Amino acid sequence: MKHQDQSITLNVIARAPFEVYYEGDAKSVSAINAVGPFDILPGHADFFSILSEGDVIIETGSNPVTFSVTNGIITVRDDQVMLFANM
Repeated sequence: MKHQDQSITLNVIARAPFEVYYEGDAKSVSAINAVGPFDILPGHADFFSILSEGDVIIETGSNPVTFSVTNGIITVRDDQVMLFANM
């Protein structure tokens, strides 16, 4: 089994129209879409999804950042995660 390099992180930007929830490196991002809960980890395939109402959890390695969304979108490309919430 191949082990994930723990030094690789995601670069995350999580915003709402008038608020920045988080900008920086993270170990993972967890959220909910129409299919159910999902996680984004370093090395994730390119991805686009519409978010469902629920909590988003960004694991930073120290204190997780958690916030609730009513809707939004998330994109992943080359370990760059962009999340736009409550639009």
